[in-house]
Parts: sequence; structure tokens; C-alpha cells
Amino acid sequence: MTRDPALARRWALLLGMLVLAWPLLVLAEFKPWTLLDERSLRATGRFVAQFFPPRSDAEFLALLARETWRTVAIATAGMTLALGIAVPLSLLATTRLSASTLEGRPGPARWGRRAVRALLVALRSIPELVWALVFVRVVGLGPTAGVLAIAIAYGGMLGKVYAEILESADPAPTQALLRGGAGRLQALLFGALPSCAPELLSYTVYRWECAVRSSVVLGFVGAGGLGQLLDSASKMFAGAEVSAILLVFIALVMASDAFSRWLRGRLA
Repeated sequence: MTRDPALARRWALLLGMLVLAWPLLVLAEFKPWTLLDERSLRATGRFVAQFFPPRSDAEFLALLARETWRTVAIATAGMTLALGIAVPLSLLATTRLSASTLEGRPGPARWGRRAVRALLVALRSIPELVWALVFVRVVGLGPTAGVLAIAIAYGGMLGKVYAEILESADPAPTQALLRGGAGRLQALLFGALPSCAPELLSYTVYRWECAVRSSVVLGFVGAGGLGQLLDSASKMFAGAEVSAILLVFIALVMASDAFSRWLRGRLA
């Protein structure tokens, strides 16, 4: 039998990863065996037993439908505002759209681009959950806090990726337009956008799908939607309501996945 020549290297890599991971797991106090503790299993069993059957009376289903629609509305409104932040910032941060870089001398404009990139870093560095906590204190409980949190955090993410996509495009059409006296907007619309549009739209749809998931999480800090309803049901130990909300959440994510796949297929 032929011996695998890479076997020793694979074992060394595995041992190296374990050596690196062990202190991290200790620092994180990762103790999965606590899930098998008798008290934990008993409490889990009691809670899960309450999940069946899911609550399905008309009053609760009407509330569930309203909060589901609110969750989608939070995600969509937040993404719309995020685009308003991301598009202009990504244009300002993109070197390829600047006429000052054609001769290899960026000039003073590079400091402006660096400042814009630093702003994008600041926007996306703070998770949307933290932004939601801040806005709940500012505007109070409700969907407004969730919309603003998604808008700011996703504005930074979209701006960074948009700028990278534009930077990776074929520079020839854009440079030709800039050398011919075209402005930044004209270079974008007629030079970079025709080749980048499918990738830009595909990533935007993917981020909207992520925003739907995030809007549920944001509800746990009072930003409205399914998350806030799930948080209330969990605190009341209403297992039947929790299971119904989880089923709706799974269906919502599946629907957003299907919609994004359909739209990406149309854009391909």
C-alpha cells in the first residue's frame, strides 16, 4: 500500500490548530458538556415539550402576520437608507473614478479618499445590534431604531464592497472616458457600471437577505418585528408561541433565499 506523502504534514497542521485553539476555548469558557448536565437536560425537555403544538388561534396568527410584515419592512427600509449612504461614499472612495490618478500622481484627493474609507470602517465596525441599542435610547422602542441600525451598519458594509467591486473592474473604459474629459459620474455610468452591475446587484440582494435576518435579532433589543415578539414569548416561557414564531421565521428566511436566488438568476 502506498503511503500518503502529505500525511505527516496534515497531522502536524491538525496538531498545530489544536494547540492554537485550546487556549482560545479555555479563554472563552467553552464548556459544551454542561448541556448534558441532568438539570440542563430536564429544563430543556420541559421547555421543548411546550413547543407542541404551536399556537395557531386567529388572534395570534394575525399578530404574527403583522410582525412578519413589519420585519420585512424594517429590513427593506434599512437597506434603502443604507444604499443612500453607501453609493456616494463608495464613489468618493474609488480611486479608479478619479482623474487625478491617471498620471500616477494621486494629488490631494487621496486624503479625501482615505477619510471616506476611514468613515466606512467606522460605520461597519460597530455591529447593528449595538447601533440598535443606541437608537433605542435615542428614538425609543420600535421599528425606527432597527431601520437606523441596519442603515448605518449596512451602509458601511455596502460602501466598502461597492468600492472594491468598482476598483476590480476593467480600468480601460473608465480611463478612456476620464482622459476624454468625462466627469466621475459619467465614468461610472458608462465605464465601470456596465461590467459591474450584475455583481453589484447580486451583492445588494444578498445583503437584503442578511438584513431580514438581522431585523429579527434587532427585535430582541426593542427594535420591533418578529424578534421583539419572540423575546416576549421566551420571557413568558410560552413555548407554543415560540415554536410558531420560529416556524414563521424559518419560512421567512426560506422565502428570502428563494427570492434572492430568483433575482440573481434573472441578473446572470
